[in-house]
Amino acid sequence: MSPDNRKKPKLFVLSGPSGVGKDSLLEGLKKVETSLYFAVTATTRPQRSGEINGKDYCFVSQSEFERMIENKELLEWANVYGNYYGVPKQKLMEALENGLDSIVKVDVQGAATIKNIVPDAILIFVAAPSIAELERRLKRRKTESGVDLALRTQAAHREMKSLQLFDYMVVNFDEKVEFAVSQIQAIITAEKCRVKATSIEI
Repeated sequence: MSPDNRKKPKLFVLSGPSGVGKDSLLEGLKKVETSLYFAVTATTRPQRSGEINGKDYCFVSQSEFERMIENKELLEWANVYGNYYGVPKQKLMEALENGLDSIVKVDVQGAATIKNIVPDAILIFVAAPSIAELERRLKRRKTESGVDLALRTQAAHREMKSLQLFDYMVVNFDEKVEFAVSQIQAIITAEKCRVKATSIEI
């Protein structure tokens, strides 16, 4: 096998319950993994303070999102807590076709969908140290009402049961984001060094 075979682009999927710190990990990765393509998720949820449209998310109207669904422009999509989330397909396909390793951030349902579409995708589950810690983080960010908080906590319990679908798990300890980022970097390095070549087709 030629060494070039091991340079086939890889698709990494970062997932886990709401509140585990996926956005913080992605921000950390952007500082150290400059060759990765970071797919930006489209969503209909309201833009939060400090978020940048096109960088953190692509904020679109419900009618625009439904148009994207109709035109099959999304790799996967889901309605999560009353808002649509989805991964635009075109730019991701272009990045992979250009040989760029890529990473997407989705919920656990979305990770399972992507694995069905792209069997060679590498799934990374991000977890909080405990459910109690996860609840504390959700309360601290003050973006959920009491009802939403309860729903997200219940969902976290269910999503933890999906671990068998994933290839790796990273625990994101509070105030130790750099450590979790280094673990994801190690996963990326290990997968890029695999002897068995894989190919990505979407």
